[in-house]
Amino acid sequence: MVRQMRRRLAVLAGTLAAAVLVLGMAGPASAAPKPAPAGVDVTGEGLTEPLRLRSETQPAHVLAIIDQINFFGRTGMPTGPKAADLGPKYTVVVLAGETPKQIFDLYPKAAGGPRVYRPAKQPDGRRTSAGWFLGRLSMSETLRTAGVPLERQFDTVSGGVGGGERVLPEDTMDPVRDIDEALGELQRLLLLNVGVMLTITVGLAGIALLIRRRTR
Repeated sequence: MVRQMRRRLAVLAGTLAAAVLVLGMAGPASAAPKPAPAGVDVTGEGLTEPLRLRSETQPAHVLAIIDQINFFGRTGMPTGPKAADLGPKYTVVVLAGETPKQIFDLYPKAAGGPRVYRPAKQPDGRRTSAGWFLGRLSMSETLRTAGVPLERQFDTVSGGVGGGERVLPEDTMDPVRDIDEALGELQRLLLLNVGVMLTITVGLAGIALLIRRRTR
């Protein structure tokens, strides 16, 4: 009888241990997916191939370029400067992960100050109102610092005009929030494992007590 109980105890312990492993592996998998990291592709005059910037490796450049286009209102001016006054054009495609979301044409050397054109047709299929916008005075230096072959300007200051919708949701570019989410997931996983271990301990204690009573 004692041997039989010991065999049952060993089987139960093995089953509970397997349950701990399964729950531990299932915990992270069931967590909500994190938002795709932001990125930008830049093409234009002087660039032989697209300038690919990703938030994982170049977060400062990605945020700086997105800052050039994330403050526009819903409607812009219907017409912009004459073609001869626009200067070099640089097309910026904003991505979430590797999925194109929005596209803008930037003219950092336009007469009268930087300009931005937003096409009505966007890469994600969403249509918006086409329009011209005044760009930030820091546009040329921002592009140059990121890798666009533009002459350095010493008289630029940060700032611009606008106010309105952002290109990407704020949480897509919030590393602090990502860290908080990761810590929360880790805490939930640890609590789950502690609960399972307590269940195993109580179960083993109960079986041991039952064996003692049966063998007296």
